[in-house]
Amino acid sequence: MATTKRGSGAMSEQRRTRLRLEISREAARLFWEQGVAATSGDQIAEAVGLSTRSIWRHFRSKESCAEPVVMQGVVTLMSVLRSWPRQSSLEDHLGAELVRLRDGSPPVDLADEMLAMKMIRLADTEPALRTAWLMACDQAEHQMRGIIGDRLGLPADDLTVRLHASAAASVIRVLDEHIGAAVLAGADLTEFGDVPALARRYSHAIRTATSGVVGDPVA
Repeated sequence: MATTKRGSGAMSEQRRTRLRLEISREAARLFWEQGVAATSGDQIAEAVGLSTRSIWRHFRSKESCAEPVVMQGVVTLMSVLRSWPRQSSLEDHLGAELVRLRDGSPPVDLADEMLAMKMIRLADTEPALRTAWLMACDQAEHQMRGIIGDRLGLPADDLTVRLHASAAASVIRVLDEHIGAAVLAGADLTEFGDVPALARRYSHAIRTATSGVVGDPVA
């Protein structure tokens, strides 16, 4: 009986996650097309085919509906970094994993990536959406503490680890914002389609921000 309950609960959580993402997609689309102020909870609910009450059961505000779409890319990147072997450099690991994800079954659809870029771009002028994006970045920083602490042999709450994690997370935030803005402005996508080069770009920036402490293989 206990096993059945656990399985049922897991399925329920999966359905909840899928529903939240579906709501997030429609909310992001409406935010981009007509602006945050002009978008209501009722409109989001209608677009998804739910009652407005159902929207508020899943989200604390209309702006927070953008969070699942924005979080997907951060979750994927943190998953890649958590699997970083100690004997590999950041460039080698990040490049190999991103190519593997590109050539396999990408965890984030291109349409969702574009929606996330739009929400991050819109966050420049929408403080409430900025909160959603910065929450995603904050989660990235917390996870970077564990990743960097493990490689340095230090606790995740060590000051040095926290400083490097903050620097690395800031690199991810700034580059994501830069790339998103460039793509939405109609920049040549060839530069961003070169996955190994993109991995090197992120890795080099993280090395620079952490004064070379983060990036090399460790014993």
